Amino acid sequence: MFGECHAHIFMNGFDYKKAVADHIHGPNEQWIRKHLQAYKDAGVTFVRDGGDIYGSSKLAKEIATEYGIDYRTPMFAIHKNGCYGGIVGYGFDTMREYHQLVCRGKEQGADFVKIMTTGIMDFDQFGVITGEPLAKEEVREMIHIAHEEGMAVMAHTNGAKSVQIAVAAGVDSVEHGNYIDRETVQMLSQSETVYVPTAVTIANLLGDNRFPEKEVRQILEAAKETIAEAFAQKVHVGLGSDAGAYRVGHGTGIQDEYRLFVEVVQDEVLVQNVIQKSEQMIREKFRA
Repeated sequence: MFGECHAHIFMNGFDYKKAVADHIHGPNEQWIRKHLQAYKDAGVTFVRDGGDIYGSSKLAKEIATEYGIDYRTPMFAIHKNGCYGGIVGYGFDTMREYHQLVCRGKEQGADFVKIMTTGIMDFDQFGVITGEPLAKEEVREMIHIAHEEGMAVMAHTNGAKSVQIAVAAGVDSVEHGNYIDRETVQMLSQSETVYVPTAVTIANLLGDNRFPEKEVRQILEAAKETIAEAFAQKVHVGLGSDAGAYRVGHGTGIQDEYRLFVEVVQDEVLVQNVIQKSEQMIREKFRA
């Protein structure tokens, strides 16, 4: 089985508020072990977490070896105050404060830095990304500071312009990357950035009625087109599902994502070769 390159161990896949309640007074070891067991049962031996503010991914990293899992985490994500990211990390106002958070993560044993440069998709409106994206100068400096500290950077980023900014700044992986165009895909193909679409977070919403079905289908079709183009352009595409997100299970999320890739690309050998190479790149870069 392939590794899970984007997960959130504190989330449960069905109720975010319950997940918060379960961990808010400290990491809930029972739930964490349940999720680690799910990975073990699925044959997953590598997991890269996206961080949290409850210490859950930290505990998961400490006990994951009991399950035969190589667990990597930024400990928490970092966002600019007033922008999206509070559900998984801490905010900053100045680059000095950002640098302090990077160092704080290192002190806690972080394997890499995760930054939030944009909001998320609005599933009620095709093409809309919530909030304001960070400016080019901010993103460039954030990545520079992390790299100077010897840390790889995972970036939660959506939208063509924002992904282009991150890639130009030397980001090590782009997570989600929704609504990007052919020019952006070509830019990714000419870089060493790993692109992790987490498209199953969209696909698994079909038939759920949580959001307008028409909008979800339109968003998914756009994601599929991007994935097809990414494989065609030889982008480093990573297999990550955002496990723990709504309707995305730990252990099963990457199986869903893998099937989606194969469905879109129509060449299972190519899919396997690309995601194996990308996972190896992540294993090499995203480590303390």
